[in-house]
Amino acid sequence: VGPGPKRPGVAHGWRIPTTLPVSSASMADEKHSDYEEFDLSDVRTYPLSSRASKVRAEDFARPFTRGSGIAGLIASLPGMLAAADFRIVVERITSARRTGAGILWGFGAHVIKTGLGPVLIDLMARGYVSALATNGAGIIHDFEIALSGATSEDVDETLGPGRFGMAEETGTLLNAAINTGVASGAGIGEAVATWLHDAAPPFAHLSVLAAAGRMGIPLTVHVALGTDITHMHPNASGAALGEGSLRDFRRFVTNVARLERGVYLNCGSAVVLPEVFLKAVALARNRGIALAEMTTVNLDFVRLYRPQTNVVSRPTKESGRGYSLVGHHELMIPLLAAALVELDGPTINR
Repeated sequence: VGPGPKRPGVAHGWRIPTTLPVSSASMADEKHSDYEEFDLSDVRTYPLSSRASKVRAEDFARPFTRGSGIAGLIASLPGMLAAADFRIVVERITSARRTGAGILWGFGAHVIKTGLGPVLIDLMARGYVSALATNGAGIIHDFEIALSGATSEDVDETLGPGRFGMAEETGTLLNAAINTGVASGAGIGEAVATWLHDAAPPFAHLSVLAAAGRMGIPLTVHVALGTDITHMHPNASGAALGEGSLRDFRRFVTNVARLERGVYLNCGSAVVLPEVFLKAVALARNRGIALAEMTTVNLDFVRLYRPQTNVVSRPTKESGRGYSLVGHHELMIPLLAAALVELDGPTINR
């Protein structure tokens, strides 16, 4: 038998009073006696002009003047926050180029996939790159572009039928270049850069690695075994990948050790390069190289823990300064390059 109808004035076993007591004036006084308003009559103030303010009119943006070019655009930006950081980064890179300090660019595969190879190659020719570093995916996309002018397969389409990562030329030729080069004493970066430069495939002019081979700019590759499609092919050699990547790490440390008053840029690598960079900094300082006044820059479309900690914060805690520029690579890197070119001296013919 279910419960009977609820009686009026009863809710969950509690009887609601049918009449409420009428509050008297004394009860009202007693009710509010614990609530006291703070007396503001003696609050002290000061003149607005005497206060130090973080935002000032002279730092405001200015409307862009037609015909003023990239220099006019940069000058029109507000003098605060990311815009001020961007100007400082441009100044630090141009200063490093002018004084011969190192300018080391680390980049992930997304930088290549967004079509920025020609921008980096131009900066290499102008002397704004003393060395380069990337991961395994970076060389795969650059290699495919050099061979065919295209890269980046549709994983959703190819994973189901078992075709993902099985491009013949990528697996066979890239692994062969690594195996042969490492056996001759090269690192992975030098091995692939030399192969592309010598082979001169149809789109080599768009390849950062081929340009590095042509210009003699050191490029190192830092591989995590099992993460790249080339590791799925039968001629992938764990011995060559391990030896070549370790050799490139030690060469990378040499490049980092030259960053006193120089600049390190981490563009689009969330894990591998920030970790490798931190260890390289540790080794350089272990040998008594202070890396004084080094500038570090993380440039990505989202701010993540490892780049922020291992690139921007920790390495510059004692000396120098780190900057985080947040934005899409396909916008921010061309803008940074354009600002550098606008202030450029004669192009270095490499």
